[in-house]
Amino acid sequence: MKSNTVTEQLTDAGRAIEHSSFAIIDAEVGAHQYTAEQWPLVRRMIHANADFDFNGLTAFHPDAMRAGLAAVLKGGTPVVADVEMICVGLSRPRLKHFGMSTQHYISDDDVIERAKAEATTRAVQAMRKAHRAGKLDGAIVGIGNAPTALIEVIRLVREEGARPALIVGMPVGFVSAAESKDLLMTMSDIPWVAIRGRKGGSTLVVAAIHALLGLAEAKAAA
Repeated sequence: MKSNTVTEQLTDAGRAIEHSSFAIIDAEVGAHQYTAEQWPLVRRMIHANADFDFNGLTAFHPDAMRAGLAAVLKGGTPVVADVEMICVGLSRPRLKHFGMSTQHYISDDDVIERAKAEATTRAVQAMRKAHRAGKLDGAIVGIGNAPTALIEVIRLVREEGARPALIVGMPVGFVSAAESKDLLMTMSDIPWVAIRGRKGGSTLVVAAIHALLGLAEAKAAA
């Protein structure tokens, strides 16, 4: 089978290590209930953290993979993130291949001022700014750090008509992290990928989106 040329490691040695890692995961993972389309995303998340708990903790809206791949293959789809770490972690050449860009607002001066004035978090105000700017509609929204950002995105969908293409909701932590993802998993009208419980993080959001990019390249070449 022909390897991807854009969404793979750039050297033969790098590709060999990554493919060997995936093979080890496939051999050690045991039984799982994921579809052939979902499994590469879960496997890449396991690879990113060496944590087999994501076999089982990862949950998918029924339309998540179709919607995510469609958003990537459409071209020009933005990734709106809760924190800069996601934007930095995503491969620029891979995004560029699909005409994609990343955006985050959490460090903007007006976001900080509104958060102070309204006694909310910067993450909440960042998502509100993204919505006011029309950046959430059609976007892949990646949340790996701030549960309040995820809760706000859900509110914006339900109350203000925001329409992301896909929400990758994986905030990590002890305060509202599990609850925010439980709330996300009640949504039926917007596709999502989530991690149950306290585990999560920006690294996993990056891994999930990289998996989508790889699957999209393979689909386009098929």
